[in-house]
Amino acid sequence: MDTSSESPRDSGASRIPEIRVPGKLTLLGLIAGLVIGLMLAGNPAAEPILKVAGPVGSLWLQGLQMTILPLVAGLLFTGIVETIAVAQAGAMARRTLGAIVGFLAFSATLGAIAMPALLKLFPIPAGVQFPHPNDPGKVPDIADFLSSLIPGNVITAAAANAILPVIVFIALFAIASTRLADEPRRLLALLFEGLAGAMMVIIGWVLMLAPIGVLALGFSLGVRSGSAALGTLAHYILLVVSTGAVMMIAGYLVAVFAGRRSLPAFAAAVLPAQIVAISTQSSMATVPSMLAASRKLGVSATTAEFVLPLAVTLFRATGPAMNVAVAVYAAKLAGIELTTGALIAGVLVAFATTFGTVSLPGTISFVSSIGPIAAAMGVPLWPLGVLVAVEVLPDLMRTVGNVTMDVALTTAVDEGVEAVQAEAELETIH
Repeated sequence: MDTSSESPRDSGASRIPEIRVPGKLTLLGLIAGLVIGLMLAGNPAAEPILKVAGPVGSLWLQGLQMTILPLVAGLLFTGIVETIAVAQAGAMARRTLGAIVGFLAFSATLGAIAMPALLKLFPIPAGVQFPHPNDPGKVPDIADFLSSLIPGNVITAAAANAILPVIVFIALFAIASTRLADEPRRLLALLFEGLAGAMMVIIGWVLMLAPIGVLALGFSLGVRSGSAALGTLAHYILLVVSTGAVMMIAGYLVAVFAGRRSLPAFAAAVLPAQIVAISTQSSMATVPSMLAASRKLGVSATTAEFVLPLAVTLFRATGPAMNVAVAVYAAKLAGIELTTGALIAGVLVAFATTFGTVSLPGTISFVSSIGPIAAAMGVPLWPLGVLVAVEVLPDLMRTVGNVTMDVALTTAVDEGVEAVQAEAELETIH
């Protein structure tokens, strides 16, 4: 999943243990579960199997859920500290970071607007009944959202799985840590880095069992929903990909209006990088192609060589939009009507947690990125347990959209540098 698997951070990510997840086996597990479930749909022989498949799927989901809060704490703390460090690196860094923050806020908001609109235009196919291993959480309204922003007791909030107030506390804690002396600041950074790394190892262990967990969930889905389950998965992929496509199109608009490049020139220059992105599903592997695209667009070498690595590290343009979209879709599957407060909570969590993402396998990043958003919105985790198995196709759009926006951002920053230099020259003349 390219939201979080873009690239390792220069500090920290390289020390996070490498984790391998059986992604292909997970997809095969889902297919096998659906096929067996479809074959046994309506057959009395399915009932005793359901009594086993239900608890197995529930246990697997609980194994994922237990790691989300400490993982978010570790990643968010590290991400905020490193983002603040970037902002102190100079004028170009601050200009780039300001643009990144603005685009990510737009991306998160887009997901909360686009997916509900798409679901109204193209409803989920009738007849689908997802398994319900857990009861859904409370969907926050505006009053709940406002009252939960500042936790009265962060330990109590964490124990109640209240993601949003915990994130607010961690963000303030991370910002405060940057005011400490070097030694305690480094010790805190190492502590949270180690916490995140350990949680990802545990998630990796749990996800090694993903083929079994998804097989159980897929079987329950196939028995309950029949062929409607297949149509729902295809419907989900199309709608989430469409949300990411909007962000990719926004990249072209940024290049034209902020980067002052012609649309045909930008499209032709970025196309080879997009092809590499599709083939590798990694923005990091696409950096050489993005540098070549920037040269074709006349971006100065200094700007390109500074902005692109920073963008690959911090800027997952499609991430907030597509992550919120997945959470909204999961809510619809669970039969939950999201309030305005729930959507706002999801947007804020999606925006904040984007700064804590590191290089992760797609299955892990799907859980670690979308799990906190779903929890903040009062959406249960069980739909994600099935949707994660088909993430490979939306992940292609994530990577292509991110690469397109990275190059567009580079042109926009370069145009801003040129404008500042031109103003300075005019002031010197006068």
